[in-house]
Amino acid sequence: MAPVIRPRRLRTTQAMRRLVAQNTIRSADLVLPMFVADGIDDPRPIESMPGVVQHTLDSLRKAADEAVRAGVGGLMLFGVPDAGDKDAVGSGADDPDGILNRGLRVLADDLGDSTVLMADTCLDEFTDHGHCGVLSDDGRVDNDATLDRYVSMSLAQARAGAQLLGPSGMMDGQVAAIRAALDAEGLTDTGILAYSAKYASAFYGPFREAVGSSLAGDRRTYQQDGSNRTEALREVRLDLDEGADIVMVKPAMSYLDIVRDVAEISDVPVAAYQISGEYSMITAAAERGWIDRDAAILESLTSIKRAGASIILTYWAAEVAAALA
Repeated sequence: MAPVIRPRRLRTTQAMRRLVAQNTIRSADLVLPMFVADGIDDPRPIESMPGVVQHTLDSLRKAADEAVRAGVGGLMLFGVPDAGDKDAVGSGADDPDGILNRGLRVLADDLGDSTVLMADTCLDEFTDHGHCGVLSDDGRVDNDATLDRYVSMSLAQARAGAQLLGPSGMMDGQVAAIRAALDAEGLTDTGILAYSAKYASAFYGPFREAVGSSLAGDRRTYQQDGSNRTEALREVRLDLDEGADIVMVKPAMSYLDIVRDVAEISDVPVAAYQISGEYSMITAAAERGWIDRDAAILESLTSIKRAGASIILTYWAAEVAAALA
């Protein structure tokens, strides 16, 4: 008589499910994105991202210390300058006294090698037009002029203490330009976490509030079209050839097929960014009692891990890390 096959035997108890789980979230898998703002005296709540704030330097240090103690794998820092300090070329981005570089320095001094300190290497927070690069006379983003600004920004961030740089502007050749500049300056240990497949997404809305974006219009001439799949693999291969140490897909939720595709071809770690809109949707639904908040957070993170990401940027990083401890 043939045996009765009952897969449910391996789902009978929590202990059994834990024993056979193929994908689990570790605290070290998680990276916490953080915002540090100029010109504020107290942390400023981000209305569209309940529970997330723009930090002062003091509150940034406290929150970063708590996150590292909870066991997060890293911190990704974004700077929010005063609106009056923005200009056409994002001068505050590479200013050693700009808010992002000041934030990097204090965290590097406080935390040393106890975490991985990452920097957003993009101009959009610092430009008065809100685009990720320098604009030409016809209003389009000038790829090569932007690379020059990214190089300067990268050197400033590395000198401020960033261990990983995150070029997120989707300019052609950005990884090669940054790698060459770092190596020429002897900053060979500074790594590059390349935003290799960054899609133009409707789910970035809350983030634009978080960084005080000045953008009017969209970024579809340089971010990827959500209808395209193979283009992402081309972008990833280019970044790998140019020396990326980690490649990333952004957003995560609507692009898990891309995460899987990238994981299958990459010989470096793959990251995915659970972006602001994903955070805000789950938070809003949970506040209304429509879903189980904690279960939804863990399920969403596990789906990203299952798709193939070994590193996950999420605004819940510190909370989830503490819960896993």
